Amino acid sequence: MDTRVLYVVAILIAALSGGYYYFSGKGKRLEVNSGRNMTYSAKGIHLTQTNEQGNLYVKAKVDRLEQDMQQKTSRLDNLDASMYEDGTVNATFFARQANSFNDNEKIVLSQDVVATRLGAQGPMEFRTDKLTGYPKLKQLETDHQVIVQSPQAEFVSQGLKANLNKGQYEFFNIRGKYVPST
Repeated sequence: MDTRVLYVVAILIAALSGGYYYFSGKGKRLEVNSGRNMTYSAKGIHLTQTNEQGNLYVKAKVDRLEQDMQQKTSRLDNLDASMYEDGTVNATFFARQANSFNDNEKIVLSQDVVATRLGAQGPMEFRTDKLTGYPKLKQLETDHQVIVQSPQAEFVSQGLKANLNKGQYEFFNIRGKYVPST
């Protein structure tokens, strides 16, 4: 058999194999791209997340999750979450419903929202019907009524802005009582 025939057969086999792998890979990419347009749902979720240093950052339970991959939004039912700092819980959040936008850059908690900040003077609890959070910035805000309870005070505010990094809270139109610790 002539070596030219062997080369032609080898090139023909290589071309067919390359064409098969090229087009089969392209088909798989189309499947992956179509997966981005899907909406996923799950029930009974338990989440544990660490920060960049590998330390525990968030633990959460959710009864039901719906996630739209194309819109980068999620809806969670009965969210119960705890945020950690230096291995201990420093804040907890509960809401009957939570909606997240743009891959969790903004989270809107609604329906029976309870946020608790654990500090050196004791827990500070915020109750409202709607609370917007920015997890990466560790900031919270609402223009809805907020009931605040702490060891030193109990009051109602017509809005809240909180920076959890600095421990700064801004309240609007406050009514309540303050009892300084002695």
